[in-house]
Amino acid sequence: MADADADTRPNVLLVLTDQERYDASAPGGPPVETPAIDRLSSEGVRFEQAFTPISICSSARASLLTGQFPHGHGMLNNCHEPDAIRANLPAELPTFSAELVAAGYDLTYTGKWHAGRDQTPADFGFSYLGGSDKHHDDIDEAFREYREERGVPVGEADLEEEIYTGEEPRERSEGTFVAATTSVGVEDTRAYFLAERTIDAIESHADGDRDGPFFHRADFYGPHHPYVVPEPYASLYDPDEIEPPESYAETYDGKPQVHENYLAYRGVTGFDWDLWAEALAKYWGFITLIDHQLERILEALENRGLAEETVVVHASDHGDFAGSHRQFNKGPLMYDDTYRIPLQVRWPGVVESGSVCEAPVHLHDLAATFLEMGGVDVPESFDARSLVPLLETGGDAVDNTVDGGAVSEAWPDSTFAQYHGDEFGLYTQRMVRTAEYKYVYNGPDIDELYDLESDPAELQNLIDHPGYAEVRREMRDRLIDWMNETDDPNRVWVTDVLENAS
Repeated sequence: MADADADTRPNVLLVLTDQERYDASAPGGPPVETPAIDRLSSEGVRFEQAFTPISICSSARASLLTGQFPHGHGMLNNCHEPDAIRANLPAELPTFSAELVAAGYDLTYTGKWHAGRDQTPADFGFSYLGGSDKHHDDIDEAFREYREERGVPVGEADLEEEIYTGEEPRERSEGTFVAATTSVGVEDTRAYFLAERTIDAIESHADGDRDGPFFHRADFYGPHHPYVVPEPYASLYDPDEIEPPESYAETYDGKPQVHENYLAYRGVTGFDWDLWAEALAKYWGFITLIDHQLERILEALENRGLAEETVVVHASDHGDFAGSHRQFNKGPLMYDDTYRIPLQVRWPGVVESGSVCEAPVHLHDLAATFLEMGGVDVPESFDARSLVPLLETGGDAVDNTVDGGAVSEAWPDSTFAQYHGDEFGLYTQRMVRTAEYKYVYNGPDIDELYDLESDPAELQNLIDHPGYAEVRREMRDRLIDWMNETDDPNRVWVTDVLENAS
């Protein structure tokens, strides 16, 4: 471990949302009110090209902890499901949290976990402060007790404007719960409660109740479906004023068959735009509700004099279709809607305010980043690279230049992602993406190639287009390089297929 002075190392606040789309807070995106996220962007750096290594909850969260791609840590699908490949992470795997604890950081955690069926944040060095419930990880009853004390027990709220998947979207007996308006007040929501617990942790540190610099992780349960929000957020956005995204024109022509199959599987074949717009309005309202809770947290940092010595990071585990490509939730579709994520970092005194980083980065690069911030060596097992060089240079990617006799390592110009299947069974997907192109390897079906500059909605699969033969070859070579570099176990078979493909 590198020398680290507890008096100078920054505190870190990580705010991780669940299934938040990149475009919701991006310039030029939909008209979603996100003042707190916008503030982080204006006072720090906003990453334009941040991607999750996999668009499924447990796998992405395990990658964030371990700094590894999913094939490295082995949690390939959701740990709570009966078909989970790995219910818990191997105890011997290094994690950024355990390394920070060993280096003298005080770690606290509120909210969603979902990175181990029998494990909890406490198994990875965090002091758990509550906020979970029976949604995938029944860690404690803190939120239920909170609601009982407020006289609004969980499960007793009235719901209106309910939407479900299936042939009868208004029938509770059918399908998956998509969206609704809840009768509870804002202070009764889990988002508000998680912010309260986070503020409690901040105040505890400010009062000197805890030793050393702190790392607090606040994991919000939204805007993951069901998009259930109270007023005024439920009616903040008018469905009649929401226009379909360009990708809503999806025909699935020339796409893998599973894309169209997923419409029926998710139960949204019969959804028209009016229904999607109603659901999307609730999704946006959910994002704004959470953003306002982040605003309260940022104010607490300021009020307790901790803002200047605390790094604040906002990210999401992955995105959400929310009607794009006419899809619901996520799945074996490697579009930017679910793979591109928001990422903002505010680091007073280090990050230049209002910076924009165009370098492609991964969610689990944060694992290495947190360690470098804390003066801790990054374990060799990590498939992550620290973002600190990008943060220190205002978002400029490190180039192959000689500085004082040392050659700096070039920043990759692409990202790598994967998917291993879910309820449909196991199958192999790999994706490589540059600023211009995206290539998706689909083991059991046709591959995909998109020209992101001319077709940002990813509607036209160019995999067989003769004019893109050179691009296809280049992107396949990039994918082979990523698989070899990360010791992807499928590289033995897949690389042979890619190398011999026309």
